[in-house]
This record gives sequence, C-alpha cells and structure tokens, in this order.
Amino acid sequence: MDQELMAKIDNLERKVDENTRQLNRLRRYFLWTLILSAAVIVLPLIGLFFLIPQLLSFYQNLNF
Repeated sequence: MDQELMAKIDNLERKVDENTRQLNRLRRYFLWTLILSAAVIVLPLIGLFFLIPQLLSFYQNLNF
C-alpha cells in the first residue's frame, strides 16, 4: 500500500510540474500578446499626435 501511495504522489507531482510549465508558457504568451497589441495601438497614436498638427498647418497654407 505504501508503494502505491508513493507512486500516486510522484505521479501527481509530475502533473503539477507540467501544469506549472504550461502556465508559465501561457503567461509569457499573454504578456507578449499584450505588448504587441499595445505597440500596434500606441505607436500609431503617437505618430498621429505629431502628424495631425503638420497636416492642419499644410491645409491652412494652401489658400483655397
């Protein structure tokens, strides 16, 4: 009985270790997804922040 219990405990430890590794991979995946999503949204907004005043001054100087 003691050997069976130790085998079950070892099996459970392996499963917990595998779940921990998978959770860490998933956490890294979500982190990089968040970083890339923020870059795709924030960088164009920063570009527009500088581009819109230049476009407005360009259109004001056209003298229609």
